[in-house]
Amino acid sequence: MIRFVILVGFALLFAIIHQEGELNKYINTKYAYLSISAIVLLLILCIVEFVRVQLKDKAKKRKEEAEVKQVTANAGDHAKTCSHDDHDHDHAHDHEDEFGHSHEPKSRWKRSLGYLILFVPIITGIFLPVQTLDSSFVKAKGFSFPAELEGMSDGLPGEHQFLKPDSSVFYGKEGYEKLKNKELQEFAGSDAVTLDDSNYMKGMEVIYNFPGSFMGKTLTFTGFAYKGEQVDDTHYFVFRFGFIHCVADSGIFGMLVEFPQGTELADDDWVQVSGVLTSQLYQPFKQTIPVLRVTSWEPIPQPEDPYVYRNY
Repeated sequence: MIRFVILVGFALLFAIIHQEGELNKYINTKYAYLSISAIVLLLILCIVEFVRVQLKDKAKKRKEEAEVKQVTANAGDHAKTCSHDDHDHDHAHDHEDEFGHSHEPKSRWKRSLGYLILFVPIITGIFLPVQTLDSSFVKAKGFSFPAELEGMSDGLPGEHQFLKPDSSVFYGKEGYEKLKNKELQEFAGSDAVTLDDSNYMKGMEVIYNFPGSFMGKTLTFTGFAYKGEQVDDTHYFVFRFGFIHCVADSGIFGMLVEFPQGTELADDDWVQVSGVLTSQLYQPFKQTIPVLRVTSWEPIPQPEDPYVYRNY
């Protein structure tokens, strides 16, 4: 019955996530059908488990009734049999104490721990609010990005990414080269590139893959500001949290932005920036990275969905 409760709990958790519109905080909404499929599968398993428990209980009840009838019909013979069986049972019990009794509590403890582990995500998912990622996630990393830009494509699926969206880990080398060149054609033909929610991830990846093709062009995008540990008062990073597939391979994507002198922004202030794409040496990375030199910007409210997703 505990397994039945666990299955119902997970089905309820997924249903609540869908009902409250929180699915986008866990996975790329392109894969919402997987969550719906999971709910259907869980409900089917709930029915199977419920039927299995009911059949097991009925079988146990029939067996007990049969034993009672046998005892009533063969009282004399059964008494002798019971006496003999009791002797064997005592012997078996002693044997179990000597050789295997200690394993039962251990097995029960492991099973109980396994059930507890399964209950934790159900309880936390249903009763605790979903936290929207913000600059505190960046601060927790100490702004020490784990890899240089050139090495970010060497990551593995499931690793958090920084600045540059990198979908190469989901393709072979040849397949990714074709994808890069195809997506370059979508952006390179225009002198002014605007990144919105639908193409933010794709556009950022193209710009980082082919920075020379965009130098001097106008770029417009939105995100939240993060000051970090900059050496001057004009540079802020502007980020969006994004999902390639799910939260496991999510990342903080954007670029360094040079604002006019005297600009004051707090972490998590949302802005729309527009400017000319340039590049400069960024000392913490010890390499040259794309930098947007702002020509105009304005504060904006946080979008209803602050995340962006990789669309292919």
